[in-house]
Amino acid sequence: MASTSRFRAIRVTAEKDEHHAEMATITLDDLMPGDVVVKVKHSSLNYKDALAITGRAPVVRRSPLVPGIDLAGTVVETSAAAFAVGDDVILTGWGVGESHDGGYAEYARVKSEWLVPLPGGMAVATAMSIGTAGFTAMLCVMALEENGVQPDSGDVLVTGATGGVGSIAVALLSGAGYSVTACTGRTEEAPLLRESGAAQVIHRSEFAESPRPLARSRWAAAVDVAGSVTLANVLSQMNYGGVVAACGLAHGMDLPTSVAPFILRGVRLIGIDSVMCPAGLRNKVWQRLAAEVSPQTLLRMTSHILLDDVIPMATEMIDGRTKGRMVVDIASL
Repeated sequence: MASTSRFRAIRVTAEKDEHHAEMATITLDDLMPGDVVVKVKHSSLNYKDALAITGRAPVVRRSPLVPGIDLAGTVVETSAAAFAVGDDVILTGWGVGESHDGGYAEYARVKSEWLVPLPGGMAVATAMSIGTAGFTAMLCVMALEENGVQPDSGDVLVTGATGGVGSIAVALLSGAGYSVTACTGRTEEAPLLRESGAAQVIHRSEFAESPRPLARSRWAAAVDVAGSVTLANVLSQMNYGGVVAACGLAHGMDLPTSVAPFILRGVRLIGIDSVMCPAGLRNKVWQRLAAEVSPQTLLRMTSHILLDDVIPMATEMIDGRTKGRMVVDIASL
């Protein structure tokens, strides 16, 4: 592709008090350096993307920037030995869509070490139905496993269960034989959550009160996307030796808790980072996702939008009016 060829992209300008997202026409010369050019077929809309587009949090660390923390597509130019023209690849994390131009464009120029080969048998669109959300969910599941949580350990709680990470975490855990309780503010979605394998659906208001140091034991393990008061309440309700995988801050970055759950019940709080996750682990995670995520489950929880829909839909997501996974179809433009 010639460096002067023009293509469509979303660009965010974030300087001082100005924050603006718009559709633009750019060239490869406008993109940041990298040794691989990918023709982007699909991206996805994640909560972090919505923050980047709306400016509700300081996610964007370079201006102007093409947002989009996920992308999947086909290599069209490369100077890297690890990939050839025609290879299908996935990219999540590594600051893409935050400090490096990301997936909301018809082409992306990135570093080869950030890319993961598309697992055999997986469609490119399926990779973005999973995306950062599913990747993070699997990291959470693996963290619980590595810390000794088994299906017979007891009930597992998933907060934010109608969101991207939560919905896939519910499906992965239930598919592995765990008894999963799905926590959501949208209990009208309970039938969909039960279809995905949730044994029980509860309202997030159960975790909204000022947390006690210790409450009644309820959970053997938990996957939390909320942080703040929600996570503090979850920690206070863990069984002895319980494990919590924390991967989000949808309700806040603070954690108003005490040491009581940790020193009186031996609770373990495991932080999950999907951004700088090393390449070897990334490949293992994607291989497990390819093997363990049901295509039927993904169909139930995934919707598709076009690049033109991303900016207005970002506000919908921030305001809590979206559910499941949202794939951005780039190649259909």
